[in-house]
Amino acid sequence: MKLILKNNYSFLNKNLEDFLFSTTSLDGAILIKPQVYSDNRGFFLETYQKDRFKKLGIKNDFIQDNNSFSSKKGVLRGLHFQSPPMTQAKLVRVTKGAVYDVIVDIRKKSSTFGKWEGFYLSSDNYLQLYIPRGFAHAFCTLEKNTEFLYKTDNNYSLEHEGGIIWNDPDLAIKWPIKNPILSGKDTKFSLFKNLKFPF
Repeated sequence: MKLILKNNYSFLNKNLEDFLFSTTSLDGAILIKPQVYSDNRGFFLETYQKDRFKKLGIKNDFIQDNNSFSSKKGVLRGLHFQSPPMTQAKLVRVTKGAVYDVIVDIRKKSSTFGKWEGFYLSSDNYLQLYIPRGFAHAFCTLEKNTEFLYKTDNNYSLEHEGGIIWNDPDLAIKWPIKNPILSGKDTKFSLFKNLKFPF
């Protein structure tokens, strides 16, 4: 896959009032650009509108909002997922700073199984990414003091938590950094080829 670090996405697929939607190379994943209203005071935007998202097929009942803060550039979190019945769909965005956001399709019956795609999300481009259930997810911070917000449609479950090592040789993700800052947990994740793929 090609490393994308520019705001050159094409939003031609759907236009639902205050939101522009674009499909990605991975089945079911959608990039979303909200309408931003700016003036000399600042800006206003809607980040989620259930009825409009539902028209596009995003019917998830999001039940929780999470906020991640990374004080340093080069922090990499992931690749995370939860196994059934605690799988999670996510709607992710950046409110401060910038990240390189990566998703991997781990649904065995999917036409894009084993494929990945990366996205540049920042507080300047306002882009959001809808990640369906059955994907592994990670992001790497590109700036200091980055805040990352996301909705989930299921609760966190330690028992169902899983992951893929960030530098898996078979996936060969083109990260924008060679030596990321990782948690101890994220250094011990499995290789892609060793997963049982419960999706």
